[in-house]
Amino acid sequence: MAKTASAFAVGLLFGLGLLVSGMADPAKVLAFLDVTGRWDPSLAFVMAGAVAVSATGYLVARRRGRPLLASRLEIPNRRDLDPRLIAGAAVFGIGWGLVGLCPGPALTLLTVAPAQAVTFVVAMVVGMLAFRLLPAAAPKPEVQGADA
Repeated sequence: MAKTASAFAVGLLFGLGLLVSGMADPAKVLAFLDVTGRWDPSLAFVMAGAVAVSATGYLVARRRGRPLLASRLEIPNRRDLDPRLIAGAAVFGIGWGLVGLCPGPALTLLTVAPAQAVTFVVAMVVGMLAFRLLPAAAPKPEVQGADA
């Protein structure tokens, strides 16, 4: 129950943060990506803040030896680049650059401006289903514990 309540609270805080920071506003995101035109660098500060919060949580979990609500800290140990990863990153980047949305902000935007987000979310779900149908090029990522 604590994990579920924690996940709900963090998800709610994340969605609220996306709305307040402007990360769910496609026009603001596109202005951030337009480095040769009317560039808006403000989202770089939002991202820097997010990295700082994430890094702090990670360091606390590493020092404790485990997260607060899990038995162990799981860290992916694969470092290779396979075609599926490269293709997925390219599709993500193209989608983000074309419409100014990525999955988190798109789902958040569904709650306040569904007309703007519904096409993106439908396309995202179709892409997720297509990914599941494609054969795996490599084994699933291995995970190591915090003590490894």
